[in-house]
Amino acid sequence: MDRIVVQGGARLAGEVAVSGSKNATLALMAAAVLADSETVLHNVPRLRDVDTMLEILRALGARADWHEYDEHAVRIDARSINRPEAPYDLVRKMRASFLVLGPLLARFGAARVSEPGGCAIGVRPVDQHLKGLAALGGKVRLDHGYVEVTTSGLRGAGVAFDLPTVNGTQNVMMAAVLASGDTVLENAAREPEVVELADALNKMGARVRGAGGDRIAIEGVASLRGIRHAVSGDRIEASTLLAAGLATRGDVRVTGVDTSVLESTLDKLREAGADLDVDATGARARTDGPLRGVNVVTAPFPGYPTDMQAQLMAVLTVAEGSSVLREGVFENRFMHVPELQRMGADIAVSGRTAHIRGVPGLMGAPVMATDLRASAGLIVAALAAEGETVVNRVYHIDRGYERIEEKLRSLGAAIQRED
Repeated sequence: MDRIVVQGGARLAGEVAVSGSKNATLALMAAAVLADSETVLHNVPRLRDVDTMLEILRALGARADWHEYDEHAVRIDARSINRPEAPYDLVRKMRASFLVLGPLLARFGAARVSEPGGCAIGVRPVDQHLKGLAALGGKVRLDHGYVEVTTSGLRGAGVAFDLPTVNGTQNVMMAAVLASGDTVLENAAREPEVVELADALNKMGARVRGAGGDRIAIEGVASLRGIRHAVSGDRIEASTLLAAGLATRGDVRVTGVDTSVLESTLDKLREAGADLDVDATGARARTDGPLRGVNVVTAPFPGYPTDMQAQLMAVLTVAEGSSVLREGVFENRFMHVPELQRMGADIAVSGRTAHIRGVPGLMGAPVMATDLRASAGLIVAALAAEGETVVNRVYHIDRGYERIEEKLRSLGAAIQRED
């Protein structure tokens, strides 16, 4: 099991390109199940979660692997799928693997997928997925930890989600594109990854309108074709790197990401003391003065992303004054707080709210990552701390960040991975 060792105190400076979006990639890989020919995705990050999704697709019978001539591309051909069942030992590793349910049901009329796993950051039920698939004509059955859905033919319908759900919106949208008739999704998630999936489905021959708003209209078609698609840059990785630069009073520019999807994060970094330069090709954050405390509430897009909560908290631990950070999405996403406290952070948690009083500096310490984004938050804190920090259980970070230690090292960080 690897660990990451950081010698804190180095000021980060320079330019770094972000990898492709993990969350967009996983949904697009699931969408390839809908196609009657090969799909090739480019700008795919080399991540543990992508490898897991490739394993799941192969377990279904699809031909799915990394491209032989492009280390950041995958090839998926679903024509050979012969067993529409995603097994527990794979699905338990990653929540997004549940996204194959809708495409399997639409394409083959049956799907059996284990109830999903992933980071233990709170309750994330799949009831909204199943509600939508049932509205389209799927017959849902729960069987010893598996979800079984069958249909004699999906039909368009109105689906009103009880709350915005990214994976739920994506799953039902992928099923609806091959349903007969029209489907309308109300209270749909508005995240950029939903928009990118809709755009890719339309390139495949689907008819999806309204993605990016809370009402998505879908006109069913008979079949979809495989495509070539370049995955967008990862907005959470970009924001994490900017936060790391800010925590070290540095000067960091990120490229390869649509900066229009970073607005809520950039607003809070600016409020905390960052001087920002933003254009169509990237974003630059720098500061020479003190950081300031801010108040933040995480929320679905376009609100401040829950996936950037831990990283911003790390920045605020060394900001002047007090901050209040409320987690509005998941009820158990403060597991990194005790680890930050080991480094000298002054944080008090009450329910879903963290009260942070900035300290003059953090101290390096051995810490343990509890989930993907907590790992990133601890690395941001380690970069700002005095002395050595050892981050254990970094397999979490390998699920969502491609070679993060190499990118940080290119910016001047004293960071290395050890067995």
